[in-house]
Amino acid sequence: MMNATLLSREVGTTFAENSICKLLGIDFPLLQAGMGGIALPQLAASVANSGCGGIVALYKQPPQEIEQTLASTEKITHRTFGVNLIPEIVKESYLEAQVNAVTQFKKKDIFFTFFGLPSRTILDCIKQANRTSVVQVGTIEDAIEAVQRGADMLILQGHEAGGHHLGSQTTLELLQEVRARLNTVPLAVSGGIATGEDLRTAMKLGADGCLCGSLFVATIESNAHAYYKERIITANSQDTVITNLFEHGWPGRRHRVLKNDVTEAENKLLSQFIARINVNGNIYPIPRHSSVVPTRQTEGKIDEMVMYCGTSCNSIKDIKPISEVIDRFKSQYFSK
Repeated sequence: MMNATLLSREVGTTFAENSICKLLGIDFPLLQAGMGGIALPQLAASVANSGCGGIVALYKQPPQEIEQTLASTEKITHRTFGVNLIPEIVKESYLEAQVNAVTQFKKKDIFFTFFGLPSRTILDCIKQANRTSVVQVGTIEDAIEAVQRGADMLILQGHEAGGHHLGSQTTLELLQEVRARLNTVPLAVSGGIATGEDLRTAMKLGADGCLCGSLFVATIESNAHAYYKERIITANSQDTVITNLFEHGWPGRRHRVLKNDVTEAENKLLSQFIARINVNGNIYPIPRHSSVVPTRQTEGKIDEMVMYCGTSCNSIKDIKPISEVIDRFKSQYFSK
């Protein structure tokens, strides 16, 4: 069984026998969520350089642009890193082209993470390219299906997580249910995790590691807008809400966000343009209720935009460089 006992043979900060560390080629079983607009090369590379699982968000990025994104990341880290793709927001053929762009890149230890279930065909392509696939799920049914389709590892998302929700169970409830049924793949948990103590608790219940999102939004290297970062570090879990209001661009998912005038309005506000974002010199308008988060490149009514945030904000109270955030996380894990 792949569980917390695998951490009993640590060498310094390297966990020689931890299943996630062995699978992904990292030193500590902490992964950074591949958050669209936020998890750019600087963030992912900084996490990788600290010995953890840095992940670049590819989102809807055209396949022809992926090589440059990977090259930009490789320039600032010699460590392995991952990419994140989202099967449900693009066509299968487009997703396959994105996967191929990654597998054809010269760096051969890049691993894949998927938010939601990719097809067996996609996972087969990754396996044939001798790459590792990690699938994030929110239900026991999807966990079993992901393994049957060929996933090498699972991320179990609980409803405490910020962002789009794949299920409705708490993180630890889902973990215990999946662990009771699946012992063949490593399991990371996501949702309500922001400290080493949180990870230690999850590992006692069968987790092999964790994935954090909100923790990494509020860092120096994050591409999130300064206002977004400040909202996270001044918030507590009661300042978050699960809603379906921000569906424009990503329909069909509920999500946990920081409360604002949009979520608290008695009647749904009009879906008019409220902001704009600069992407490679091109300006794009952003409507109210968009799923797009405010980044450093965004101007306008930032306070009315979606800001995904999990209940873990209770433990996130400052904005620090990645290296300090991860050092503190590790210290918390080792403190008994």
